[in-house]
Amino acid sequence: MHPPQMTGLSPQEAGQPGLLSIGQSAGQGSARPIPWVTLALAGLLVAVHGVLVALGPVDVDALVRWGAKAGPLVLEAGQVWRLLSANLLHRDALHLALNVTVLVAAGTALERACRRRDYVALLIATGLTTMASSLAWSGAVSVGASGLVYGCMGALLVLGRRHRSRPGFRVRWLSGESALPTVLVFLWMGWTSVGVDNAGHLGGLVAGLLAGAFLDPRDSERASRTSLARPLAGVLAALFVAGGVVMERSGWRVERDDGFGVAVAMPEGWRGEVDGQGRRTFSNGLPGLGRATFSAEAIEAGEPVDGLAQARHFHDETLPLGAPGPEGRTLSVQGPSRTLVGGRVAQRLRAELEGPDGGRHLLAFFVPRGEWVYRLVFTWPARWPAYQEVVGRMVAELRFDEPSVLREARGRALLSPGAPGPQRELGAVLRRLGLSREAVTPLAEAVRLSPSHVGARVEFARALLDAGRVEEGCHAADEAQVYGPSDTGALEAGVRCELARGALPRALERLEEARRVDPQDARLRAAEAALRTVLEASPSSIPRETSEPTPR
Repeated sequence: MHPPQMTGLSPQEAGQPGLLSIGQSAGQGSARPIPWVTLALAGLLVAVHGVLVALGPVDVDALVRWGAKAGPLVLEAGQVWRLLSANLLHRDALHLALNVTVLVAAGTALERACRRRDYVALLIATGLTTMASSLAWSGAVSVGASGLVYGCMGALLVLGRRHRSRPGFRVRWLSGESALPTVLVFLWMGWTSVGVDNAGHLGGLVAGLLAGAFLDPRDSERASRTSLARPLAGVLAALFVAGGVVMERSGWRVERDDGFGVAVAMPEGWRGEVDGQGRRTFSNGLPGLGRATFSAEAIEAGEPVDGLAQARHFHDETLPLGAPGPEGRTLSVQGPSRTLVGGRVAQRLRAELEGPDGGRHLLAFFVPRGEWVYRLVFTWPARWPAYQEVVGRMVAELRFDEPSVLREARGRALLSPGAPGPQRELGAVLRRLGLSREAVTPLAEAVRLSPSHVGARVEFARALLDAGRVEEGCHAADEAQVYGPSDTGALEAGVRCELARGALPRALERLEEARRVDPQDARLRAAEAALRTVLEASPSSIPRETSEPTPR
């Protein structure tokens, strides 16, 4: 008895009919055709990786640049071709070697077993299905020919099973005991490993299994009668699946922030990120090259402003020409200029940046909302102009809602209509959000319910002045000072009255009076310095953002 001999993945005893291993050919007793397609594909995989290595480190950015499956670029930039090109890329030499080794073995067997045009169609359909399945599961970057390997193995498994009784057909081993466990072991290794695209593997396997149900041996009568319709139908079916996945994943959603009172439409795949600096930040999930972001931040100005000072500060501090910044080195800046965002007048900045991962665009808006300025910043890669349309839609569909603090204040005021506290709180919130006309009514009610409350009278005076009711506001400021002669808030209300009347010297006198009451107040000191500067520069005019230099 001769010892068992190993042919592929299953043992074979001497004297028994040989069963085809992955590395063997089909067609017993005949000349084995050279697997040109498989060899050409393997050579292409090696050549592509060789070029990548020669050009520099094969990192995520390099793979994305060369055509990796990156969900945001497929779904948002329309680069559907990546569902095919990603099958030709590999992250390292080991990844390449494993895929090429098994692909040459399984592909050779399949190419020799069936017609080449059927085999080519199977490779295309499997490649599309592999990356479409990966995209359906996750938008993360994915590369590799392992889906093609699973597709070939699945097709061989079904083909061998269907024709296991055909005389002379040499892929019968795949219907034996060792075939299915082998495929399951490969899948299990993927599920228990880190960084493996198991969804792509399953998609390739399923595509191969389905294709195997329609494949016939190259020397069969049925294969000789079959035209190009069948392989073309397979490719079209894969295109249909890929198109369905792309359409299903290409939706948009509206992200709302109750704290800011901002609602913005964004692609479905964008996710929020931890910022740690009080900003709401979203991105398409790609690192480096291909990354697009949106961030929103509320800046407390302390006074009603038009956002120009905040835009200039951002320009000077974040976008100085030639200096490196968080998004890259600033090449050029346009603005600030006035525009409309969500129906509100805003200031806009445009910038061109240059980072280690390539050029980037930056678009920033500064939207005033009472004593707050919302800073909205968009960035996207210059390499893919299609993102200009994505950002344009996000800006066009951005809306400002009622923030949660105002809703809560309204609710408390409705629940306690006879209590001065909730009315005072509602009026103060309305005034700070720039709704001074609406704030007058609840603040007047708060003063009526609690006449001696100086804070309510100060807020009432400020609301009237902000609403343009100057004489009524001045009267309310005088009454606030009667109830609180040493209250800095009441004294500041008097200063605002004189500013609204245009009596700058008188405003300075009242501000000095407030400073004598509280000489350590840094806000009053800064306000006095600002007012003196205005008087010295132009006694007859007051710039908009310094027309009320005193703090709240």
